[in-house]
Amino acid sequence: MLRAAGVGVGDEVVVPAFGNVEVAEAVSQVGASPVFADIEPTTYCLDGAVVEAALTPRTAAVVVVHRFGRPADMRPLHEVGQRQGLLVLEHGESETPYDETARRRQRAAYLDGKLRGLRTPDWGDGHTYQQYVVRVPGNGRPDRDAFARAVRARGVECRVPVRTPVHRMPEFRQCVSLPETERAVDETLALPVEAALTKRDMQRIVSACNSLGGLLQPAY
Repeated sequence: MLRAAGVGVGDEVVVPAFGNVEVAEAVSQVGASPVFADIEPTTYCLDGAVVEAALTPRTAAVVVVHRFGRPADMRPLHEVGQRQGLLVLEHGESETPYDETARRRQRAAYLDGKLRGLRTPDWGDGHTYQQYVVRVPGNGRPDRDAFARAVRARGVECRVPVRTPVHRMPEFRQCVSLPETERAVDETLALPVEAALTKRDMQRIVSACNSLGGLLQPAY
């Protein structure tokens, strides 16, 4: 898409640092330079106001990545593009069949109602819950990793969705302040929400998580 739009050597492209390194790699492959902007904390997608502040005369495009099945709020990003004459591209996730999405939403709603001490996902418009990502608040430091180890020890699979933000990777290292990105990297954890999970599976997830309340502060 970037190459077809004429983006190339000397151009800058604003991208998120929270998530796929492939987006920054695609920018580099056409000869342009990735510029990292911070995310909005409930959607984990680019924040329109921060994107606008990151623009320079060399900025040619913005690549918005929809994250975890939660679409980005495109209105402010398109407004930035229109004001500044920039190309705004969307990088989506693979579509999920309707029936599977409905079952995931049902399981997500169950977790929303039962989990304690965790910040559950923002439902938002059109969330398909390709991943059910919670926040594990820390007591002045991240408790997410300790929480994940304890949950796994109770037989519940979970995964850290983003271990290292792209702007901290050696090939793309930049000295830039992205506080929401850094916080999300430290706090997020993906819990199971697959359509095949049974009621007993869901109860096990809730029991494992809620038994660890001592690790956590109240959700903010």
